[in-house]
Formats: sequence, structure tokens, C-alpha cells
Amino acid sequence: MYALVDCNNFYASCERVFRPDLNGKPVVVLSNNDGCVVARSNEAKELGIPMAAPAFKYAELFEQHKVHVFSANFTLYGDMSQRVMNLLAEYTDDFEMYSIDEAFLNFEGYKQADLQALCEEMQQKVTKWTGIPISIGIARTKTLAKAANYIAKKFAARTKSVYTIDTEEQRIKALKWLKVDGVWGIGRRLSKRLQAINIQTAYDFTQLDDEWLQKKLSIVSVHLKQELLGVESFRLIRETAKKSIATTRTFEKNYTEFDQVKERVITFAASCAEKLRRQKSCCNAMMIFIRTNFHRADHEQYNNSIVVKLPFATNSSIELAQFAEAGLKKIFKEGYKYKKAGVVVVDFTPQDEVEQHLFENSNPKHVAAMQALDKINASLGKNNVKLASQDPKKVWKMRQEKLSPRYTTNIDEIITIQV
Repeated sequence: MYALVDCNNFYASCERVFRPDLNGKPVVVLSNNDGCVVARSNEAKELGIPMAAPAFKYAELFEQHKVHVFSANFTLYGDMSQRVMNLLAEYTDDFEMYSIDEAFLNFEGYKQADLQALCEEMQQKVTKWTGIPISIGIARTKTLAKAANYIAKKFAARTKSVYTIDTEEQRIKALKWLKVDGVWGIGRRLSKRLQAINIQTAYDFTQLDDEWLQKKLSIVSVHLKQELLGVESFRLIRETAKKSIATTRTFEKNYTEFDQVKERVITFAASCAEKLRRQKSCCNAMMIFIRTNFHRADHEQYNNSIVVKLPFATNSSIELAQFAEAGLKKIFKEGYKYKKAGVVVVDFTPQDEVEQHLFENSNPKHVAAMQALDKINASLGKNNVKLASQDPKKVWKMRQEKLSPRYTTNIDEIITIQV
């Protein structure tokens, strides 16, 4: 049996933990640079505020209905997520963190009555200890557990936020209730194709022929059908090292000079290098791209990218910065207003399996230097120590006009209690 644990309206719930006066009031959280809505409380949803709503278009509605608006506080959300996941991991070792606010737990071998009681205890403990409300769906497969979670959340008062699908009658009833666009794994585009042929519910989907699904859609759709029928096709995914790492940013203003763009690209390369070292990998290739602002029709447009094959595998910030600068020189053109750039590192080798070449290799002195750099930045704060080619005063900063304090990770912003 699988349990899917989902934090309810996670970002909004994180804000409410430290602002209980917001309980029962509409709350929205905005994306990077305060662009659009990425999280809504139930009260905000009832006002008709859609997901991805542009903040500037809904500013009047926010003011009219006294909606509490927050900039995304990813430092806070990440820490609160870790607290939730640490509690969940106490209940089973067979665990998959699916996203920042969702996790699958495998309870193979548990009797149903015991599992129901266990999940009810888990739901109460997580909510009490972290302040984050969660819903839990339990079923024989991951996809059915997701459906059970929808029911637990939709009918929270009746289910006490924990619902189990463990009989054929419950499975069929749940699938006839669940709309096809609500099935885990069926996106917006696919759901429209299915609705066009009168497949309206998850139950309708399970009635489709396997051969038709594979031919018209994909083999994944066949596995999805099996999951909905109660036949396990998707196992838990264990955490693995990433196969590519990217650092990309939109500039706060247009850059026209090579040195301006170069400083940003070198910073992005150094960020990728740090992430490589964190997962103990080295890369053998990197891609650098630059582009102008395509939203400005009054500007001349240009975008280009280049893949640089490295002469040796490395995770040294110094070496990756040098390769990134060399690649940028080949694609940079004068006369354009650049708005975005990025670095993507690929083709990884475990750092303890890097082969030595006859003529050219990574500088062995960089290993100790990078260890020292990472240690200092970990203890004193990220980006305290940089490469000389980086601007020491330049820190990429999002537009976050409504940012809440980092209550749990910054001693200077810890919650203040007045008595």
C-alpha cells in the first residue's frame, strides 16, 4: 500500500504558521520577481483568483477583497518542507520526496486497519509539530493514492484529511468522481484530447483499449491505466544525482557590454560548479546561451548558444569560469541589449572516477581550494567568497517587495514575541 502525503496550499500555509491572524483570510504567494500567483489559500481560490494569474492584472481585486499578498520566500518554504519530510521519514524507510510539498510512502505489508490508524497519527503529528496542514491518500498504487488524496482534501471534514481506497467499490466510485484532467500524469493537453472523444472521468479512461492507448497516446498511458485499475506499474523513485545542472537568470536591466554579460556568465558557471561538487560529480561539457528581450518589439533581437566540449572533466569553479568565458566570446555580438543568459553543465562523471589524460588535466590544486571555498561559504553565508572575475558587490536579487521574514533560518529575522 502507498500513502501520498500532500501539504495543503503549502506556500500559503507556511506564511500562516508565523501569521495565525491570516487563518481564514485570502492569501496568495507570487512567483519570482512578484510576477504571477503560484499559491493560493482556499479563500483566495473562492474569490476566483486563478493559478498563474498576473499580479498586476489582479492588483485591484487584491485590494478590493483585502487579499494578503506575499513574495515567494523559498528559504522559508524549503526549511519548512524539510521539517515535514523529516517527520514523514520516521514512519518508513521506503520514501520518495516527489516535490517540495508531496511525498510517497510505501507501507508494504501493513494491515489496512493498522495503516489507517498510523496515517491518522501521522497527519495529526505533522500538523501539530510544524503547523502545516496535510492530507493523506492511501491505496494499492501511487496513482490511486493520488486520487485518494484528492478525496481526503476535498472532503476534509468527513475524512479528517485521511482517505483510503482499499475495496473495488471504493476504487470505482472514486474513479467515476475524479475528472480525467485530475488524474495524476494526465496534463492539460492530453486531457483535452481525451475529452474530445468523450472521456470525461478517470473511470472512462480505464475503459479504453490498451492497444489504442499505446498507439494513439503512449505506453505510459497504458501503465497509467493499470495503476488506476489497481495494478502497480510505478515504483518509488529513489533520489539520484542530476544528469544536468543549469543556472539561468533574467537580468535586472538590459546589458550591452561584453564585460557585463561575462561577469554574469562566470557567476552562473561558478554556481553550476558548486552544485556539481555538492553531488560529487564533474562535467565534461557545458552550454552557454545569451538572449535579448523578446517582449520588446522595439529592440533588435538576437539569441545564440554554444556547447563547449571540455578537454577534461572538472567541477572547479575556476576552470568552468574560464571555459564559459571562452564560449561566450564566440557567441557575443555587439549592438544588442541582452536580457538573459545561462550556463548548463552536462555529461557527468563521478569525481572519484575521473580519468587522467596524457597532456591536459584539471589542476589538482583546485581540489583543496574548492573545498576551502565551499567550507567558508557554508559557514559564513553563500557567496561570501567569490572568484576575482566576479563582481564582489553584485548579488542577483529578485524583485520581492512583499517578502516575509526567514523565521527559521536567519537569527536576525526570528519571530518576536511580545508579552
